[in-house]
Amino acid sequence: MKSTSFALVLAMLAAPAFANPDVGGAPMFETKNIIENAVNSADHTTLVAAVKAAGLVDALMGPGPFTVFAPVNAAFEALPPGTVETLLKPENKAMLTKILTAHVVAGDFTAADIAAKAKASKDGYFNMKTLSGDALSAKVKNGKVYVFDESGNAAVITIADVDQSNGVIHVINKVLLPK
Repeated sequence: MKSTSFALVLAMLAAPAFANPDVGGAPMFETKNIIENAVNSADHTTLVAAVKAAGLVDALMGPGPFTVFAPVNAAFEALPPGTVETLLKPENKAMLTKILTAHVVAGDFTAADIAAKAKASKDGYFNMKTLSGDALSAKVKNGKVYVFDESGNAAVITIADVDQSNGVIHVINKVLLPK
């Protein structure tokens, strides 16, 4: 009995304290990078196709760290009809790249980090510069973290703190658009 108890304690110590949530019906592994995990999410097939079309796969497989605000398929579907198809055309690669990199911030910011920085600021917003050079702002309202693009459009973080080997993903419900 002692050896069984000891083995159980060792197993508990070896297991991560907080496992990543599943995203899009798939487990997300801390040992995999942003792309390796995202390709398994059924909720992010449009985002993955866009990242491939923009030629950003290698960048998002890089060492980072990156904080990615990852819109779900329904967020892309909510855009005006034909928008996604138009953006995926080769002649629109620059615009697609700008939109996608406007969802990525250098650094590894948990939702708690974002909320704390927002609450500590005078105006209640945490302002971030994206890889596209655009701005995002985050604010906590009613216990939820909202991320705003430069036009004031808001996305809610629906699944926070999906740890990756090269950063963190926060799943959002809207596509953020740079000006």
